[in-house]
Amino acid sequence: MQDLYSRFGASSGKEDVHAAIQNLDKGIAPGAFCKVLPDILGKDADFLNVMHADGAGTKSILAYLYWRETGDLNVWKGIAQDSIVMNLDDLLCVGATTDFVITSTLGRNKRLIPGEVIKAIIEGTEEFCESMRSMGVNIYFAGGETADVGDLVKTVIVDSNISCRFPKKNLITASKIEEGDLILGLASYGQTSYESTPNSGIASNGITLARHILLSEFYSDQYPESIDAHFSQSGGYKGPFRLQDAPISGFENLGEALLSPTRTFAPVVKKLLEETDQKEISGLIHSTGGGHSKVKNFIGNVTVNKTVNWEVPEVFRLIQREAGIDDPELFKTFNCGIRMEIYCKPSAAEKIERICKSYELTVYRIGTVTKSESPEVKIQSGDQKWSY
Repeated sequence: MQDLYSRFGASSGKEDVHAAIQNLDKGIAPGAFCKVLPDILGKDADFLNVMHADGAGTKSILAYLYWRETGDLNVWKGIAQDSIVMNLDDLLCVGATTDFVITSTLGRNKRLIPGEVIKAIIEGTEEFCESMRSMGVNIYFAGGETADVGDLVKTVIVDSNISCRFPKKNLITASKIEEGDLILGLASYGQTSYESTPNSGIASNGITLARHILLSEFYSDQYPESIDAHFSQSGGYKGPFRLQDAPISGFENLGEALLSPTRTFAPVVKKLLEETDQKEISGLIHSTGGGHSKVKNFIGNVTVNKTVNWEVPEVFRLIQREAGIDDPELFKTFNCGIRMEIYCKPSAAEKIERICKSYELTVYRIGTVTKSESPEVKIQSGDQKWSY
């Protein structure tokens, strides 16, 4: 399978990163989705500490291009949400659901990113935290760092760090995923009751590929700072679209679809973990880097069997068509419409589905787990079958 994503200097599976950290201490729960530490802060044996770092990635370049074309500063508030959610929803997967402290790290080229952009990002951070607190997911913004690093950064990097202290009894370790578990998939697209606009589902992964495949060479000429110098000699962007074209139904333009703020599942997951017996939840998987193959990093000798019984959102099929890639590569790079997977006992499924429905969040029963001799992910989509 040809990995087109790697041509643009990125990695969907981050194999080299996993190799670099393979000898590091895995914390007190090696099978957990995030590294979990004893309660270093409170010195309480009944509590745990977690900290996580992530960001909006190259989605900030899309925001830059859209802002330069339209003057719309609000697009940066979405980037602030992207940066937070890519942290927050990873921590949900270990059972941490509230009382988070977050800081931001902004690295900018001051010549191109003025104070009004920084202000919009910071305001977006505060607004998102306030919206989460209104739903019982307490997130507190503790400030951060803004660095003028034009020699290093062409436009802007928007990163966050999030920490949490939570009860040990709430810990979820994905290594407990076992034969007989049912897989529920939470949709990344549509519009939940806690969102003000529809979501295309793309989140903050695979954006490097999406930009280069979809955007026209106009952006290479007008905004050379938005591409890696290695690609500028070959023309950079090779797609057919401008950001204000409208190839995806339900969205005013392509920029609006690609810049849909990454949906958080925090309110939903918090409620379902509170109302479901801990023993009924085997694992939560946030299918970001690595897409639908990501769960393989955490399971033991089982096979995760998934069926694509949902309609893959248009944005992913558009990328697939323009890139000329097959389903196995598409599903390894993007969430393809399902970004959070809940591995549970069949007895818990109906309750979880009712909770999701109460938030107008679409949920699918996308598969089961069977015993095997080694970790494997199998996917069936229509007549197609493949494995990771």
